[in-house]
Amino acid sequence: MSAMSTAWMATTVTMSANPGGEWWAYALLALAVTASWAGVPAIGSAAVGAAAVGASQGTLDLDMVIIISFLAGELGGVLGYAVGNRWGDRLITRPGKRQVGRQQLLEKGERAYAKWGRLAVFFTPAVISGTAKMKFGQFAVWNGIASLAFTLSVALTTYGAGRVTTGHHNPKDFLALALGLILSALLTLGLVRRHRRHKLRPQPTTGSSPSAS
Repeated sequence: MSAMSTAWMATTVTMSANPGGEWWAYALLALAVTASWAGVPAIGSAAVGAAAVGASQGTLDLDMVIIISFLAGELGGVLGYAVGNRWGDRLITRPGKRQVGRQQLLEKGERAYAKWGRLAVFFTPAVISGTAKMKFGQFAVWNGIASLAFTLSVALTTYGAGRVTTGHHNPKDFLALALGLILSALLTLGLVRRHRRHKLRPQPTTGSSPSAS
């Protein structure tokens, strides 16, 4: 387990253990997931995992964790998209020692949209979607799907694992763990198959626009 995940878990457990503290834990979850989908790396997965562990021990409610994480992921993605759509080109071309890296990130994102179409939303930053001028309606729908899939795969897997490893052998606990693992596997398999299909197709002479995918 990473240091960040451990820190988030400790903070969540401490908050939720106090009277009324669960609402602070939910607020922290919403803030972390929103920031993550807006462009801050890593903290979203750690926050959802920590909250799901709290739910597995009865200090938080799993349904609330899933709903808050899903909505925060959609909100964060929209915020990141808006930043990219409004200031993305300016941020990419801003002089500085990281300018080349930012330009390479945008180029990788554009290649991902040309190869994967709308599924690129699953693994490219929302800022890149906005900078590449993906249609907002398409982005909102696919970002919501990605947020829900991410939330369910992480929350159910972590919740189920937390229950089983602490001696809770209720069939519902095993079912949650199994569903989370199956969803994670299906997402991975779907992306791999999509990648293979695109590799077999003739490569276009010019890149495709995200809005046309």
